[in-house]
Amino acid sequence: METLFQISNLLVMPFWLLIIALPHWSWTRRIVASPWIVAPAALLYAVLVLPGIGDLLPALMDASLDSIVAVLGTPAGAAIGWIHFLAFDLFVGRWVYLDSRERNITAWLVSPTLFFVLMFGPLGLLIYLIVRAVMHRVQA
Repeated sequence: METLFQISNLLVMPFWLLIIALPHWSWTRRIVASPWIVAPAALLYAVLVLPGIGDLLPALMDASLDSIVAVLGTPAGAAIGWIHFLAFDLFVGRWVYLDSRERNITAWLVSPTLFFVLMFGPLGLLIYLIVRAVMHRVQA
């Protein structure tokens, strides 16, 4: 599981580097324009989840704290959860990057926001939505 965990990080970090550190590089927009950048992490997630879906589905459908702790409280469960976060956070980060470019929001505001998306997912998204709303008012 440790190896798969490390591989999962390697699958997404190059894209985060592009959108946070090199937002104006011509290749960044070309690469990030494709939603397929999320596919490697999603595929790794599928490889881990599908063989045990019969055991996972009842626990996830129960949606009690105890059942979620039981699923995530193992190395395999933690790896599955982590890869889930990585895939969806990258998808959201991709959207934030593309949306901010479309709205001409400066990378000086968006890059730190993308860091929060990477580290804290929904909190980063909320920060971006606030930045987006404020910039809309400023630009209007």
